[in-house]
Amino acid sequence: MRVLLSEDEQELSKAICAVLKHNGYSVDAVYNGVDACEYAGNGNYDAMILDLMMPKMDGISVLRKIRASGNKVPIIILTAKTSLEYKLVGLDSGADDYMTKPFEMKELLARIRAVTRRQVSADDNTLSFSDITLDRATCVMSCGHEDVKLVNKEYQIMEMLMSSPQKIISTENFMDKIWGFESESEINVVWVYISYIRRKLKQIGAHVAIKASRNLGYSLEEVDDEGNPVQKHDVDKKADFDAGVNGEDILSEVMPDDTKNED
Repeated sequence: MRVLLSEDEQELSKAICAVLKHNGYSVDAVYNGVDACEYAGNGNYDAMILDLMMPKMDGISVLRKIRASGNKVPIIILTAKTSLEYKLVGLDSGADDYMTKPFEMKELLARIRAVTRRQVSADDNTLSFSDITLDRATCVMSCGHEDVKLVNKEYQIMEMLMSSPQKIISTENFMDKIWGFESESEINVVWVYISYIRRKLKQIGAHVAIKASRNLGYSLEEVDDEGNPVQKHDVDKKADFDAGVNGEDILSEVMPDDTKNED
């Protein structure tokens, strides 16, 4: 999951980033309200941690601007402001949670899990494509009776692919969403993680492959036992066969009786 952290105390920001990354989150850190608005508007985040007392634009103004734009990203206010008045204003302005400093990192992690969990309904907790499923709660990918655990960035890549299985996702999109705008990682790191996932797909015997489209990106495709792409008409034929439909049945529906007896 990708988190936007807006905290002007840079030492505290670095400490929070380190803990979040250690716990499997990708993090973008900003230090003022204007940047917070810009990043929230341009990025696709799973959660945001927002300080109230920031330069250039205060946290409440940031919060209201984000909500006015229609952005529903879960937002946790993290601030030294402890009064009930500030809590009410923050929550009424659109925050999902309000946490005061000083704080315990374990509690912040639990609150992040809570607000992101609310965004995913029970029906959306499992993604499916062809014969594989991905459990968003456990990061486990399954095929039949076989399953394998995906580590942080493997899971995030596979979640993006399975959320839009017919869509080609560019390498740049993976970099922005998972590694963050300011990542120092080389772009070929995406290919490295794609290769890890491909091995795990083979490990569980999945009839799914990650297809590379030159100069475009990656997408999922269904493959046969030998790893060859399954064409759509092959899938349709199999579906017709499974349903007990054959050519003679189809002809009997579209041809009048008198033409069947000709010859």
